Amino acid sequence: MTSAVTPELESAPWGRRILALFVDWITCLAVVEGLVAAGVLGGNPNGLGTLALFVVESALFTALAGGSFGKLATRIRVVRRDGSGQPPSLLRALLRSVLVALLIPPLLTFDGRGLHDVAAGTRSVTI
Repeated sequence: MTSAVTPELESAPWGRRILALFVDWITCLAVVEGLVAAGVLGGNPNGLGTLALFVVESALFTALAGGSFGKLATRIRVVRRDGSGQPPSLLRALLRSVLVALLIPPLLTFDGRGLHDVAAGTRSVTI
């Protein structure tokens, strides 16, 4: 599916988006549990360390490289909705990541974007 704003960029399919989220979560979990095992962190109560790392990693990678580690590994890029093809600002990427962490993405809009993308003014596209 393409958008009228950026017709050359195809929206990423939901299956690939879910795979990217899974890759991000497993990677963040492995890093946090590694830090716990090394004694750097005292523990990961209720997975809050993993969640915090996910939000930070996702926001930073999205603003700097156009996607989180999982998105880039699954060939998805997050771009501004304005059609420029540029990654979102750090503030918009942080807003998007927090909303993903709050499980907002499953709520869809008419054009196939999740509410996290609508709020941040972004789109997830295939590369």
